[in-house]
Amino acid sequence: MKKLLFTGLILVFISVSSFSQETVPTTQDTTQVHQQAEPSPPPAQKQPNKKSSKRGKRLYFGGNVTFNVGSYTRIGIYPLVGFKLLPKLSVGAKIGYEYIKDKRWAEDYETSNYGYSLFSRLRFFRNLYAHAEFQSTNYDLYDSSGNSNREWVNFLLLGGGYSQPLGGNVRLNAQVLFDVLHADNSPYKSWEPIFSVGISAGF
Repeated sequence: MKKLLFTGLILVFISVSSFSQETVPTTQDTTQVHQQAEPSPPPAQKQPNKKSSKRGKRLYFGGNVTFNVGSYTRIGIYPLVGFKLLPKLSVGAKIGYEYIKDKRWAEDYETSNYGYSLFSRLRFFRNLYAHAEFQSTNYDLYDSSGNSNREWVNFLLLGGGYSQPLGGNVRLNAQVLFDVLHADNSPYKSWEPIFSVGISAGF
């Protein structure tokens, strides 16, 4: 009887030990289950480059045509690019080509010239701006005997313009400039106005 009772107690102890090992999860297992259930965070999105965006807003493009009729006719086209140092102050550069017809000689002369310009603009009212420009043009110059020679002639142009919005960021610009440098081979008389009309985007 004692042997049967002792054997029964051993069997009960073994059964309880096996049950507790199979059914009770450990703290480490529970933690791993929760970690696997959590969704992974979404990939980080690239933020726009604010410096590039601001720089793009400071740039503006455009161009103008020039015309001067009379004894000296000049018709030219100058594309430009500008950069706003401040909201109302900008600098820029132009290249250009122009057609020339000169009637101041015994015979009329026709030729073409090319050059570049560096300019600065200051907007002092909503639609009005001051303009200063250094221009260098390669002219095909003729002497009294009819011989030609190409030479660079420099100008310092001062004046202003009116900028009229056309829609969006496009503007129509009309300006009048005066050459104050008066180089020896300058085709302009003292205080002769130089008119130009152009279009710009972003100015």
